[in-house]
Amino acid sequence: MPTSTAAVTPIPQSRTEEDGSAVIRVLSYNIRSLRDDPDALARVIRACAPDLVLVQEAPRFFRWRKKLARLASQTGLVILAGGAPAAGPALLCSLRATVERTEDVLLPRTPGLHRRGFAVAVVRFGRARLGVLSCHLSLQDDERHAQAGMLLNRLGALGAPHAVAGGDVNDRPESRTFRRLAGALRDCWAVAPWGAEHTAPADGPRQRIDAIFATEGVEVLACGVPRDLPGVSQGDLTAATDHLPVLAALRIPPAG
Repeated sequence: MPTSTAAVTPIPQSRTEEDGSAVIRVLSYNIRSLRDDPDALARVIRACAPDLVLVQEAPRFFRWRKKLARLASQTGLVILAGGAPAAGPALLCSLRATVERTEDVLLPRTPGLHRRGFAVAVVRFGRARLGVLSCHLSLQDDERHAQAGMLLNRLGALGAPHAVAGGDVNDRPESRTFRRLAGALRDCWAVAPWGAEHTAPADGPRQRIDAIFATEGVEVLACGVPRDLPGVSQGDLTAATDHLPVLAALRIPPAG
């Protein structure tokens, strides 16, 4: 069973392999609507050097587009999808990605509970083609479990040969919702633990409720909460938002 003291070695850099496969960095991060220190948040994201960022709790209300665009600009990324139209989840990407299509998905709403959604895209890195989904699942157990099923269905409907999904699961690995996802997809931390495990709360992490999952065929090289990021202090990590980021290095095979 992986622990929170997995050996720290440098996480692989993004690159294109001779066989056409692509090594990419995927970051999942709950940014709490940019209510904390946006400059610290930008430093953390830049230091992770991601190709894809799966955002949860992106700004959704007053001037949300401007706020999300500023974060993208500060981190050298562009907005793919999400934000208010997806009820919070969003996707950012580097210029390395070629975008095929995007979609903002609103999930059925349970009366009295917060509206949830998915930010979805299909992208290419050279010859490697990948479906991507960012999620923030419900706080209510039955709704959360149902949303996990919707997530799996949405990934299957993308028509991409490989896919990655990530976000704030709002549940721990032993829960039925997390096990539903990990039973159909590969829990990247469990496959190749790297860095630290626990993601929340940022100022005293004691649980893993944020995760990145990948379909079979995606090679997981490393996944976990990054430590000792260049130019980032522990104060930056706790000031940026109330969750810690999850960073994965994945090798995506060439399509067809």
